[in-house]
Amino acid sequence: MPRRHRSAGRRSRGSLARLAVPVAIPVALVVAVGAIVAIVDHSGANNVTYAANANCASPAAYVVPAKPANRASHGHHGPGGTASPTAAASGTASPTAAASGTASPTAAASSTATPTTAATATTVATPANSASATPCPSATATTSTATTTAANVNCDIIVPANPLSARGLATPYQLTGPDGMTPAQSGCTMTNAANLGAFVQATILNTRTGRLYVYDPLVITQGTTPAVAPPVPTLPRHYVATIDFGFNGTVLTQVGATANALRQGNCVNGQNGSAFGQVSFCNGISFFNAAFQDEREGKLVVPSAGTSDKIVASGGNLGTGQTCPTTRNFDMVDQDQSDNVTTLYLLNPATGQTAQDTTANAGNLAGATTLANGSDDILVDAFLDPTLGCTPFTAPELDNNNQPGTSQALNELLSAKNEPAITALVPENDEMTLDGNGNFDAAKTNMYREEVGQNPISNQNNQQDSPAMYCQNMVNIQTPFLAANQALLATGATPVPGIGDNLLTFMANRLSMSFTNLNCQNFGLTDPVTVTLDGNGAAVAATFNTTVQTATNTTGTATPTATPSAGASATGQGNGGHHHKLMNPSGM
Repeated sequence: MPRRHRSAGRRSRGSLARLAVPVAIPVALVVAVGAIVAIVDHSGANNVTYAANANCASPAAYVVPAKPANRASHGHHGPGGTASPTAAASGTASPTAAASGTASPTAAASSTATPTTAATATTVATPANSASATPCPSATATTSTATTTAANVNCDIIVPANPLSARGLATPYQLTGPDGMTPAQSGCTMTNAANLGAFVQATILNTRTGRLYVYDPLVITQGTTPAVAPPVPTLPRHYVATIDFGFNGTVLTQVGATANALRQGNCVNGQNGSAFGQVSFCNGISFFNAAFQDEREGKLVVPSAGTSDKIVASGGNLGTGQTCPTTRNFDMVDQDQSDNVTTLYLLNPATGQTAQDTTANAGNLAGATTLANGSDDILVDAFLDPTLGCTPFTAPELDNNNQPGTSQALNELLSAKNEPAITALVPENDEMTLDGNGNFDAAKTNMYREEVGQNPISNQNNQQDSPAMYCQNMVNIQTPFLAANQALLATGATPVPGIGDNLLTFMANRLSMSFTNLNCQNFGLTDPVTVTLDGNGAAVAATFNTTVQTATNTTGTATPTATPSAGASATGQGNGGHHHKLMNPSGM
């Protein structure tokens, strides 16, 4: 019997050139955990369809952005670019307000007003996008499973023996229900990936040469077999690997296929009685320690983040000028940075079988759909980088004929190498790092940070990343970045049509929701974003107040202490919530 483990464990498709799929991004609204299934018709044009669990926010299918230009096999950020839209106001983007269409005093949804330029605020209005009005597609699950899924939001994932070995990487992980529930009873099936899909990603370092590789272990529904057997990768003789997990539900719990599997993989799920939630890890601390050592010795050379002359410098001394954003930049972070992976899988809808998303498998599995797990890494790699003219950090994918691919760990290495003067590190008010009672937990926060290669809490980094300062920096850096680059960002495709109708409105809505879900109002700050919503609750215009703010209360609590502003939900969730109580509002 598998052993339950509840204690303290990006890749835009390696074939990003082939992918042209801006990967699916989970959408979570109100208390429901949302997710997305990226659907690709491999016999024709590539489209992405977003499906949300329960309160769906008008997801829609659309043609994915074109592949980034000038992609190097080693990957780096370069000049040029566009961004992915996000818009959210504290409470103005709530589903209730969306329904009434009175969420914001700004221009109407159909407005095409020219952006204004005031001393402290700028506005952009974009036409209502017909895609955002598209009805929510149903999840690819049976009726009985879909009914069960509405009640269950947690799943278990069975980790194979010796998960860090070549054979372990090639052994499929199995998705099943929690507490003895079967996949059918719980809805924990990969055919229901939009709501409860699990994803696994490995990044491998040759410790002798400093070379990096990516491999995406396959997840199958327990009781099924792979559509195509995963290849056993050829690993360097001297290597260290990290395995990252992502989930489209609420809590994914690692379960060992054998009594020693989780110990063999150095896997952690959080603290006893307090899981991280959607994410977990195996061997992250050892991987990043080895990688940083190889960097110091000159074996591993992580590239520069690069710059883009398309980016309009913003934020004065607080901003990063024209440097390409990384996942530790306040101009793109949200309420839960460094979460989830960029792995994609192929699904045979007829059989429910999954396969790794490789060029060969895509060509051989006619009619297969592509499943994805949204993340900040996907936002950077597939939306912001192409729009802003930047390039992701990549490494050969061992499961895809060594085609260049990205991963969460690669992005963390890039971010660590190119940290801005004001660096965003996972804060204590990230709900994944709160303790079981919803309080700040420094030990759990440090545990999370170590698994993604970040420094533990210190007096020095608390000046930037304490709960109050994280909120202050997010407001004072991201708001002017979006305001200054709104024209460019508005040309980018939206990752989630139900959140914003283009990359700008998506980013704006996401910022506002993050402000609410991090309880930034507890620190004496004011939501800097106001959005205009269409009839389906998607942001179609945004106004930014770029006045620099200062946190007046630096000892705020993890739970809301102020009455939500007009339009906000009673629980202070804005347009959505987070993984445990609030769910992730935008999926990125």
